[in-house]
Amino acid sequence: MADAQVPGARATARPVVYSIDAGLPFVDTLARGLTDRFGKGPADLSRVTVLLPTRRAVRALREAFLRASGGEPMLLPLMRPIGDVEEEELAIETAAGLAGGADSTLSIPSAMPELKRQLLLANLILTWGKQRGVGPGDPAQAGRLAAELARLLDQVQTERLSFDALTGLVPEDYARHWQLTLDFLRILSEHWPSILAERGAIDPAARRNRLLEALTERWRHAPPAHPVVAAGSTGSIPATADLLAVVARLPRGAVVLPGLDLRLDDEGWDAVDPAHPQFGMKQLLAHLRTSREEVLAWPDGAAAVASDAVRGTLLSEVMRPAATSERWHEFAEAPEAVGVEGGSGSGITRITCPGPREEAGVIALAMREALETPARTAALVTTDRGLARRVAAELARWDIAVDDSAGTPLADTPPGVFLQLCADMLASGLAPVSLLAALKHPLAAGGLAPGAFRRFVRRLEVRALRGPRPGPGFAALRGAVGRKAGQKDLRDWISGIEALARPFAAALRKRRIPLADILAAHVAFAEALAASNEADGAARLWAGEAGEGLALFVEELADASADLPPLSGASYPSLLDSLVAGRVVRPRYGLHGRLFIWGPLEARLQRADVLILGGLNEGTWPRAAEVDPWLSRPMRERFGLPSPERRIGLSAHDFAQAAAAPDVVLTRSEKVEGAPTVPSRWLLRLEALIGEPAGREAQRAADLLHWQAALNEPAAVTPVKPPSFAPPLDARPRRLSVSAVETLMRDPYAVYARYILGLRALDPMDADPGAAERGGFIHKALDDFVAAFPKDLPDDALDRLLEFGEAAFRSSLDLPGVWAFWWPSFEQIAEWFVAFERERRRKVQVVSSEASGELRLDLPGGPFVLTARADRIDRFAGGGLAIIDYKTGQTPTNKDIDRGFSPQLPLEAAMAVAGAFAGIAAARIEQLAYWRLSGGADAGKEYVLKRDAMEYAAEARAGLERLIMSFDDPARPYLSRPRPHALPRFSDYEHLARVKEWSSGTRGES
Repeated sequence: MADAQVPGARATARPVVYSIDAGLPFVDTLARGLTDRFGKGPADLSRVTVLLPTRRAVRALREAFLRASGGEPMLLPLMRPIGDVEEEELAIETAAGLAGGADSTLSIPSAMPELKRQLLLANLILTWGKQRGVGPGDPAQAGRLAAELARLLDQVQTERLSFDALTGLVPEDYARHWQLTLDFLRILSEHWPSILAERGAIDPAARRNRLLEALTERWRHAPPAHPVVAAGSTGSIPATADLLAVVARLPRGAVVLPGLDLRLDDEGWDAVDPAHPQFGMKQLLAHLRTSREEVLAWPDGAAAVASDAVRGTLLSEVMRPAATSERWHEFAEAPEAVGVEGGSGSGITRITCPGPREEAGVIALAMREALETPARTAALVTTDRGLARRVAAELARWDIAVDDSAGTPLADTPPGVFLQLCADMLASGLAPVSLLAALKHPLAAGGLAPGAFRRFVRRLEVRALRGPRPGPGFAALRGAVGRKAGQKDLRDWISGIEALARPFAAALRKRRIPLADILAAHVAFAEALAASNEADGAARLWAGEAGEGLALFVEELADASADLPPLSGASYPSLLDSLVAGRVVRPRYGLHGRLFIWGPLEARLQRADVLILGGLNEGTWPRAAEVDPWLSRPMRERFGLPSPERRIGLSAHDFAQAAAAPDVVLTRSEKVEGAPTVPSRWLLRLEALIGEPAGREAQRAADLLHWQAALNEPAAVTPVKPPSFAPPLDARPRRLSVSAVETLMRDPYAVYARYILGLRALDPMDADPGAAERGGFIHKALDDFVAAFPKDLPDDALDRLLEFGEAAFRSSLDLPGVWAFWWPSFEQIAEWFVAFERERRRKVQVVSSEASGELRLDLPGGPFVLTARADRIDRFAGGGLAIIDYKTGQTPTNKDIDRGFSPQLPLEAAMAVAGAFAGIAAARIEQLAYWRLSGGADAGKEYVLKRDAMEYAAEARAGLERLIMSFDDPARPYLSRPRPHALPRFSDYEHLARVKEWSSGTRGES
């Protein structure tokens, strides 16, 4: 191996650039090459400096040296990250300063902390909006805008541009929106520099540039005598590209590129655009003033590349620029020339899954399969955080704990969620959902044993939080619990939570409060609520990696809080949410030694034996080109910022590097959240080149899909039968209402669950009034009106009825839906009702409204009591009665009434004939009628049953007696939905009867 081909001593201006093929494990190949060249003696490697893109790459190379040495102790090179450089990491190289000592890292100001910068920018945004009467007035909105401004700052400073160039970016013919945006961005050009100068700090991107520039100048004027290798960087940061240009020309320097495509023909290379994976390296080579032909193969890699030309050639063609894609026909005509036959990806398995659940299962199985081979490793690489969490959950079924090394958003960790819930709970006025979300969190204990605390929470939920929302505040919550016997301990418990929350609740009510004060009150409340009977709240809240990450965030926020003016307490929860966004908690160490989940950034330069690229759908990988909120595409171009497609190019490079691994699995979901997806452009290109999967890869995909489908299937399926319970006679109900009799006809199991088991459906949480409440309001208004005017109607009857309606609806009129829809509907009903009632009163006299009654039946199995509350009973001039039922929903059909499945009116008639209604003597029934009160185009309508009412009464009583006597048979079960043609309109017990599991097909009557 000639000295000119490796980073040895030389004196030449020609840059030395190497490449490690994408088909090779980058850090392992790099480690072997460095060891072969510089590791002759025990301490030789320690005299080499290796510059790598990120801290993760440093850790990966350190582990690669450990693998290369077989675990033997060794002195490693000095490894430094240049992508997220810190002062202490480069100061060792630059502390001596330039020639003459004019500059050094000691003179570079410190970087402005991220959270402090965000709050300072938010303050500038609020001031700008107040001065102009536009823009956000809410600190949370300002915080989110500040985060976007900070990102723009980093982009501009990374590209080493000046905000002075913004002037003139917006021609007069542009929309006023862009003029206003340019005025807004003067925050960065005119006000931000003075704030930085006042604080003696600079932006992180600017500081990184200065550190890199200092090192670049140092090495340009005083080249180091020791070897320097810059590896793995594509020079996407201009300051990094400058440093690489110097390193490539050092006497003992070299640059090692990751996956430079040396197979692509010159025509394709010339057509490389920003969305192409090679665009960054093409730019870097131009910056280094060298050509692709001059790039050398890294020692230890050339032979391996020659032996694995199939995958490299395939991926090179897959990524070919669109402008030269007509040359695909050459590849398609003779794919066997490079060992690729129809449908075969030569080690690339493509799997299309029905949905994310199936995709996660397939990936977990592929990773689990890798563990069957000793020392074999597997990694999932994906940009889809949801998919990563699903895979981790799937692996847990085999007791495999694997962490997503890309990290978990701090806001999604248990302590992060708890802190936010504590704020939302009080800010919402103890709204039921927010309150229970906080109190049911695993960290909530309120000084009690967690189990005892949960029992109080469950009692509170049932007693006060089901159904319509109670009033805001703790006093209303105690009132909703009530003062019944046995509830004092629950009210005392609520008072205890109130005492813990009082300082924070008072802070949230203040119109102006310093951020530090409300943050301190918030943290104190969260710690108090997290305390248990065995541990104080601080020990529970700040425990673990997530707790430490949250504690660090709170500490940074408290330190930066003085940079934001006092805010209203009500805006604090949303501000906190905007500030915690983007914070990530990463595990210090992976939980499994051979299985990994990486994001594309974490996967760069790393390799596993089985590499799974998941979530390969457009919009997920690659992500759609982002729309800049500040500058249009032409404005970005004139300003000098990279095009949005540049990020797609970086993503394409990540994909190409990973897909070059020896054993690759590519997965996607056909549907996500029910919506069809579009395959990633790279999958479509691969399919266009080699067609649908075939051969070993297709069989492997089919096996994994089959295993996933079979994984959750039970060994044997026992058919589910309808429930059939026959309780003893003394447990069966001997008292039912007329509506319950209808239920007994249609769905006996519901009567069994309600009256024998004593099960009642809980009301929905924080429920708005529904159809049942609407009917109740209308019934009450009409009942009160009829009771007030049983004989003659007043001249202002409509106004009086509307007054009764307002009284009935009063508790819900402040709800938008009630005011917008229900009240106009009631006004129409009232108008129809008054007009119809005036005419009806000429023929009848109102006897009773909401008449209650009981009918006792002496049956062989014992007495049975039928109860009812008739909406209205009228008396005709001849003495006969009319029974009326108000219906705000659908009226029963004549067929159902005749067959006995809607027996309410006929049974009420039977009771009236027997004199069962209090205060109403027995009489002949002349009329049975439904008044349908829809409030629509036809506001009301009377439906009179056509058959003789006395016949209905007699048939209903006889049918009821037969029905009850049939259930007096101890062998008669309470079946669920025994008659498919007479199903109940709704049931609270359908899920308990497991109806959906056995109701396929139809069954005959029983």
